[in-house]
Amino acid sequence: MQLDDFDRLAGAVIVGGFDGQSAPAAVIERLEDGRLAGVTLFKRNIVAERPVQVAELVATLVAATERGSMAPPLVSIDQEGGRVARLKAPIIELPPMRALGAHGDPALTRRALSVLGAQLAALGCTTDFAPVADVDSNPANPVIGDRSFSRDAEVCAAHVVAAIEGLRAQGVLGCAKHFPGHGDTELDSHLALPFLRHDRARIDAVELVPFRAAFRAKVASVMTAHVVFEGVERDLPATLSKKIVTDLLRAELGFEGVCFSDDLHMKAVAERYGIEESAVRAIEAGCDALLVCTDVDSHERARVALATRARKHSEFADRLMQAGERVRAMRVAGRPAPVTDQAALERVFASDEAKSLSAVLRAL
Repeated sequence: MQLDDFDRLAGAVIVGGFDGQSAPAAVIERLEDGRLAGVTLFKRNIVAERPVQVAELVATLVAATERGSMAPPLVSIDQEGGRVARLKAPIIELPPMRALGAHGDPALTRRALSVLGAQLAALGCTTDFAPVADVDSNPANPVIGDRSFSRDAEVCAAHVVAAIEGLRAQGVLGCAKHFPGHGDTELDSHLALPFLRHDRARIDAVELVPFRAAFRAKVASVMTAHVVFEGVERDLPATLSKKIVTDLLRAELGFEGVCFSDDLHMKAVAERYGIEESAVRAIEAGCDALLVCTDVDSHERARVALATRARKHSEFADRLMQAGERVRAMRVAGRPAPVTDQAALERVFASDEAKSLSAVLRAL
């Protein structure tokens, strides 16, 4: 395959999912030649109760980028705790973040995420799509609930910062999600497009409070919500809204890290725009890294759409280059170092600190 600068420019912003417990040839090839920036891991990629398999999988991804003289791969995972945890025992089992928020001790949250961070780092995961910075202000919310630290914005903020610090202490990059706040919706954006009808003053007073705290704590990344925020943009989900990602997130709030889209396969955007259009519109809005989680063919569909747009429009090519540079900086900062020696890895999971913390968490 003949690649040009636009192909690699587009590939530098794609973070993809795949089926199977080993990396498909297409993923290896794209990491090697620059058509893919990294991967996100799901349960389908993991052999239960055998964490060394994850480390070995990551090692093959690292080797691919090394062969191609590329930056290290971004290796991400959703490991929040509670019901959103791709990895199970022997990795530490954290309770729902609501339990930590209700306990009221950010130091314990920091400790919990530090132990988790050490284990994720040993597996080679460089980015954890955590913490959830949404304020759970709607008891009818079907998707956030106890994933949120609290129904109180200030409590959320304190624990979000603690979680970011805990992960960072072990070299794992956190991601505050779902910007600018998915807590007060009555629909699940995996299944439909939610609308949040509050005015801007309410969004400032509640939804943005934990995110502002996360930004002051220098969180490495943020993930957008596939939610329409009518107080800012009446008809576009945040992921595709320049008013939200460029004007609010960047210009007003001053966030300088990587902005991830939520998965572009989620029905809130996929049913209205499709992978190709949503990929282009997310980059135009100001997103930097695009999550394309379902299948490897969709990585290429998104990438080709981005490359085609960049060839025709120099302004879009400039935006794509800016996004790729941010993602590359994150890849370098979070260089994966998987521990593939099983005995050494087992020692990480069975550390005294992990055992002690597990006993504390069981008592919550």
